[in-house]
Amino acid sequence: MAYKKAGQYLTEAEWQVMECVWEKAPCTGREVWEWFQGRTTWSRSTPLTLLGRLENKGYVKTEKIGGRKQYTPLLTREDASLQEAKNLLQRAYQGSVTLMVNCLNKKEALPKEELDQLYELLKGLEDEDHA
Repeated sequence: MAYKKAGQYLTEAEWQVMECVWEKAPCTGREVWEWFQGRTTWSRSTPLTLLGRLENKGYVKTEKIGGRKQYTPLLTREDASLQEAKNLLQRAYQGSVTLMVNCLNKKEALPKEELDQLYELLKGLEDEDHA
């Protein structure tokens, strides 16, 4: 699913609310607030405000059922993660995956298992391009 408007990203707080909505959907505002009790010091109005923002951005839809709003995600976790990754890659590494991996490996050597997984991923991508 594409974002409603180009350049709209989930804030850290919105991401937390989306985690709850992805996990519990469909869910009410009360269920979201209860999910955050003990996890944050947010007041009751904070997740409700964030749900409104997410609805305005087109990331969740609401439906009135039995007099209560129920929230359902329109944005998948996978699509949100992809957008976040693209944003980070562009912002911090000029869009270069090679620069990112090189930077990560310079500061802290990547474990052999991860290097093997990256190699297999790249090999698979190369095979797809030549198929």
